[in-house]
Amino acid sequence: MSPKQSVAFHTLGCKLNFSETSTLSRQLEKEGFEKKAFTDIADVYVINTCSVTENADKECRQLVRRIQRQAPESFVVITGCYAQLKPQEIAQIPGVDLVLGAAEKFNLVQHLSTLTKGDDTKICSCDIETVSGFNASYSVNDRTRTFLKVQDGCDYSCTFCTIPMARGKSRSDSVQNVVKQANALEKNGVKEIVLTGINLGDFGKGAAGGRKHQESFFELVQALDKETKIPRYRISSIEPNLLTNEIIEWVAASDQFMPHFHIPLQSGSNEVLKLMQRRYATDLYEDRISQIKKLMPHACIGVDVIVGSPGETDAYFKETMDFLHTLDISYLHVFTYSERAMTKALNIKPIVPMSVRHERNKIARNLSYQKLQFFTAQQFGQTRKVLFESPKAVKDSEGLLMLEGYTDNYIKVETPYRPEWSNQIIDWTLS
Repeated sequence: MSPKQSVAFHTLGCKLNFSETSTLSRQLEKEGFEKKAFTDIADVYVINTCSVTENADKECRQLVRRIQRQAPESFVVITGCYAQLKPQEIAQIPGVDLVLGAAEKFNLVQHLSTLTKGDDTKICSCDIETVSGFNASYSVNDRTRTFLKVQDGCDYSCTFCTIPMARGKSRSDSVQNVVKQANALEKNGVKEIVLTGINLGDFGKGAAGGRKHQESFFELVQALDKETKIPRYRISSIEPNLLTNEIIEWVAASDQFMPHFHIPLQSGSNEVLKLMQRRYATDLYEDRISQIKKLMPHACIGVDVIVGSPGETDAYFKETMDFLHTLDISYLHVFTYSERAMTKALNIKPIVPMSVRHERNKIARNLSYQKLQFFTAQQFGQTRKVLFESPKAVKDSEGLLMLEGYTDNYIKVETPYRPEWSNQIIDWTLS
């Protein structure tokens, strides 16, 4: 196909996917493709998929059907975790022209040049065990903040999770390369970078630039703090067993690393954590929260929780809720357990009925609302630094343009639109 074509992207799933989609978009634009909105008519549609839940798989199929209705002659490319896990299943969806697995995602330009409409679906996938390279990526302008991918893959074996099968073994960029990228982004006006990865705290493993290196996430944090001028960094998500005291202490003393942590818990029951094959117990998790709050009482802490996983009895769910009530945390990301093929969790009993899973989700989300309201109210009267992010202007209920931003500790702020505040850090008194 001719490179003078238009392309539209849609991303499902995590921040890492958004950074990768943004990089793919820049690659195609560099080759002469015109980028369009996904709702527009385009010559090529690329869907970067997630496969954490059945809903993500279903949404991918729905998107393909929508494209078939509005642009049946367009090329449809599916990549991402769903594409790696179930390429044959995707190839059976009418309208899909190309399926790219984990090793081929960043070869999109080359694969597009070989496509002819009407041919059988082309599948470019491989055994995930053979995937070892690291592809750096970042998002600019596609999202509110810049997400910088520094790590990929996971060596853990949580019983509910397909990510190691979709992303491969843990591997990462080098400290030197990440510092170089951060400095380049700073020169382009970026004020905040969110460090992202599948298992971010495992940074330092794997190959980068064709060579082996052994570094640590703490070394990365130190280097970014000392060798870059980016005003704000956030740590997207880090496992509690990899969040060391030295990392917490460094963030507490840093002007550049924001007092904001996202720490997966998944369950507040030690028995369920064992069934999940998580690498910590609740006492370690509680210690991490206590250490953060001791040094940064104003810190925002988000928590991932899975409800309704196999083996989660009523008593174990109550343990989780009781544990969460006691923690000085700010909000929850609540996930309803979804059966995933090829995972060990399928062999765990008892199975929680779907209606009970949904009810537990509501209970946990209600607690999240209460936690966030309480955390926000605690900050009233404080003056904190807000990055008003460009170009995200939103309209309020009266139709006025509003500018949106976040404090250092991740409290959302809106104010009437002032162009001179876009992408600027402003002192703001919370009320």
